[in-house]
Amino acid sequence: MEKTDVTYPDLFEKCFAYTDPQKVMALGIYPYFHPLQSAPGDEVVIDGHKCIMVGSNNYLGLVNHPKVKEAAANAALKYGSGCTGSRFLNGTLDLHLELEERLAKFMHRPAALVFSTGFQTNLGTISTLIGKNDAVIIDRQDHACIVDGARLSYGKVYKFAHNDMDDFERVLSNVRSNNSRGGILIVVDGVFSMEGDIINLPRLVEVAEQYNARVMVDDAHAIGVLGKTGAGTAEHFDLIDKVDITMGTFSKSFASLGGFIAAEKEVINYIKHRARALIFSASIPPANAASVIAALDIIESEPERRERMWKNAHRMQKEFRSLGFDIGNTETPIVPIVVGEDLDAFAFWKELFDNGVFTNPVISPAVPPGQAMIRTSYTATHTDEQLDRVVEVVAKVGRKKGLIS
Repeated sequence: MEKTDVTYPDLFEKCFAYTDPQKVMALGIYPYFHPLQSAPGDEVVIDGHKCIMVGSNNYLGLVNHPKVKEAAANAALKYGSGCTGSRFLNGTLDLHLELEERLAKFMHRPAALVFSTGFQTNLGTISTLIGKNDAVIIDRQDHACIVDGARLSYGKVYKFAHNDMDDFERVLSNVRSNNSRGGILIVVDGVFSMEGDIINLPRLVEVAEQYNARVMVDDAHAIGVLGKTGAGTAEHFDLIDKVDITMGTFSKSFASLGGFIAAEKEVINYIKHRARALIFSASIPPANAASVIAALDIIESEPERRERMWKNAHRMQKEFRSLGFDIGNTETPIVPIVVGEDLDAFAFWKELFDNGVFTNPVISPAVPPGQAMIRTSYTATHTDEQLDRVVEVVAKVGRKKGLIS
């Protein structure tokens, strides 16, 4: 073959040119991938450093509950460590079916379907339902898996301003006017995972009904948290019959791994037989399924856990607001502290970590540019002494950084 002088681009060029993490590491404020050397809980050891954990999603404090751990261990002993196949073929256990029955009952819906992860749940559900003539409308602050599920579909994707129902109605009206051939699915977070605010579901479903659009709510951060029984945003607003699909995860209140949807039986049946993210993924291991069932038992029998979680959440909202921090419009155990620039958030995180408080720095594109924040979150099992220390440290660092006086 004759040689040419043409220089072809290298696919990996972008990788070698990507040095942003190294720059933050050089500053000594890199906040990611720090290994835990202890069980996850309200106090942890990270990099050999003991910290109060206010960066997890362990809302009901079940990740170390003896009954949850015992259920996981017993399931592993009985069924083995994994399922070696997808739900579609050899990977469905009686445990999975029991779990789906329990979830449907807990969510007050006819049926439920369990996926391997929460991310795959949204990816599979949205991409399966939205065809080439359909449209999906999402909130601009929806979780990344909703965005990716919409992108993966063959339909058109539209966004509306965060929790702005007037803008939502404008977008939906325009979509329906220009898209009479297909269906419309609206997908929103129930509780927004960074900001901690709750979707204005009453107005959203009212507008959706006017245009015959279906509604899907991602309740990853709402199940176990909102509603009189912990069934999430729709229960919180007494709108269970108005939400067509509710999605949830097991990695928050359920202290495990996986995801699920709850909906009408016909919808579940369709997704069950069409979702590539379900059909071509190995099913969740027995230990994960069993631990969720145990967590459900505890959630249903110990409502005081949710009450304690809310007591802690309301206390920390009040504490930070009274100190003068900007915590946005949070209404939940997710309590952000708006810092501003990305590097300032990293520096704030490092000071908190050095003082024994582990939090999560959140930067763009997870939040708008200039709105970088420290995300804190609170559980049913945080003690008053732990929260006292968190307030003390956050106030100290906030004054040092000039965020409060």
